[in-house]
Amino acid sequence: MKQLIDLAQWPRREHFAFFSTFDEPFFGLTATVDCTQAYTEAKLQGVPFFLYYLYHSLQAAQEVEAFRYRVEGEQVVCYDRVHASATIGRPDHTFGFSFIELHDSLPDFVAAANREIEAVQQSTGLRLSDATGRPDVLHCSAVPWVRFTALSHARSFRHADSCPKLSYGQVYLEGATRLLPVSVHVHHGLADGYHVGQFLEAFQRRLNCGS
Repeated sequence: MKQLIDLAQWPRREHFAFFSTFDEPFFGLTATVDCTQAYTEAKLQGVPFFLYYLYHSLQAAQEVEAFRYRVEGEQVVCYDRVHASATIGRPDHTFGFSFIELHDSLPDFVAAANREIEAVQQSTGLRLSDATGRPDVLHCSAVPWVRFTALSHARSFRHADSCPKLSYGQVYLEGATRLLPVSVHVHHGLADGYHVGQFLEAFQRRLNCGS
């Protein structure tokens, strides 16, 4: 479900009009989150850490309305719920796109995600489809080999796109603390640094307590 935003009354109408004229309307930043407790909890529950933090990042995104805005034609809509279109690696070092639906409970999410991961790993090519190309998703990718401090994305400026993009780097130790780099890119007509900060705060809170 989605709601149409009344642009005439929307406080961001000028921001949206301004940044929508840009060849590259996205901006991004990279931050680290403390995943010490989350890593331990994932191991205790027997959940792959990728799926554990993916679940909590999706739940965090639900809390930030700007992460549920999308540009559709000349309009802006707000989706009630957003999911993940995540890149999934294969043993041959290629990857395919997936659609991973957000479920309210972690066990249900992990079960559905594992089925989709298995489907990707049994396939070839990119798996482009209506499902993986849905607008009510976050574009998610893991780069677990690199402790990155910045990240950019390949983009086609001919293809309309307003989905936030989350990338997660290599978990590393700093003393007794486990840290996870997170890159966040958003359409600047829909969101600012304030909203990215809201997302990262919600994500950190969920990693700390698991809810």
